[in-house]
Amino acid sequence: MSQAYDHLSDWFEYLNDDCDYPAWSQYFCTGLAALGAGRRGMELGCGSGAFCRALSKAGYEMTGVDRSLPMLAKAERLAREEGAKVRYLQADAVRLSMREKFDFILAPNDCYNYIMPQKLPAAFRAAAARLERGGIFWADVSSAYKLRNKIANNMFADDRDDVTYLAFSRLFPDRVEMDVTLFVRREDGTFRRFDEQHIQYIHEEDAVVSALEGAGLTVLRTEGHLGAEKEGSDRLNFICRKR
Repeated sequence: MSQAYDHLSDWFEYLNDDCDYPAWSQYFCTGLAALGAGRRGMELGCGSGAFCRALSKAGYEMTGVDRSLPMLAKAERLAREEGAKVRYLQADAVRLSMREKFDFILAPNDCYNYIMPQKLPAAFRAAAARLERGGIFWADVSSAYKLRNKIANNMFADDRDDVTYLAFSRLFPDRVEMDVTLFVRREDGTFRRFDEQHIQYIHEEDAVVSALEGAGLTVLRTEGHLGAEKEGSDRLNFICRKR
């Protein structure tokens, strides 16, 4: 079985066309402006680059970082097609060995759910080290409520003319493991099957806040998806400033 996003990378944005990337990107642009963030930003776990492209078009100087080479290849291709100026780098969010610093770092759409709880403090320290003093760190996680009550022990499917997506998930005490299958239509009308596994770790809000504060990041506020109430939200945003 392949690693996460080895094959899903080509279809990720297409299959997530109901998540309203324009509204989600505007949420970041509005929030960053209100916080007085500078123009030089990094997105951790950038995937195929939807947010990087949107923020680049809004005037930000963006660097996208991901550990998945297939995702980065897709991101570079889409940026070229849309004329967005984005630099993409391969790196692990737990280490981030680069030396340059940024005015803000975004880590949206589950980046830190792929990191084990015991590695979360190190990952936040690595991100904080790449921020200018006073810089903004803005990360989200799929909430424990979502993973335990909506994703766990469930099956998901999306059947389209050119691709079919199937996912079967299992709950463990600290994580949800998901087996993903894609059936991709070939030019001759037959389908090719691809399988990969995704593991998302459950992070409780209090533990995330503690790890952020321990990394030298002051948590300004936490909120649900697109600024909604936290209670029952599928996503929690942690909006921080580097001390």
